[in-house]
Amino acid sequence: SVQLVESGGGSVQAGGSLRLSCVASRYFASTYCVGWFRQAPGKEREGVAYIYRGTGSTYYGDFVKGRFTISQDNAKNTVFLEMNGLKPEDSGRYYCATLPATEDYCTGGYWPGKNFAATGQGTQVTVSS
Repeated sequence: SVQLVESGGGSVQAGGSLRLSCVASRYFASTYCVGWFRQAPGKEREGVAYIYRGTGSTYYGDFVKGRFTISQDNAKNTVFLEMNGLKPEDSGRYYCATLPATEDYCTGGYWPGKNFAATGQGTQVTVSS
């Protein structure tokens, strides 16, 4: 089974930027959706951004549109999350996960993040005001 490893988290001030990486232990099939989720203490995990492997189509949560960008490097089995204009409310542990899915399911924002084929240990993001 595929294993995912996240990295790139850290502590930044409001308005700062971070680039998260999610590296897979093997090739992601083109029919997989790869997503970034985050979870703050006492809160439910929420979907941040998803990308459909085969087409590169994307979905973004309303709270990150225009600030975050999800992208992929197929040759390196890596999915990135570029985060700009960070706010204190963006703080939390960020996880990547993957799931075989249709493009409509992935880019329609239907994936709640509780079901997945694989997920990593996460990387911590802390944004101070």
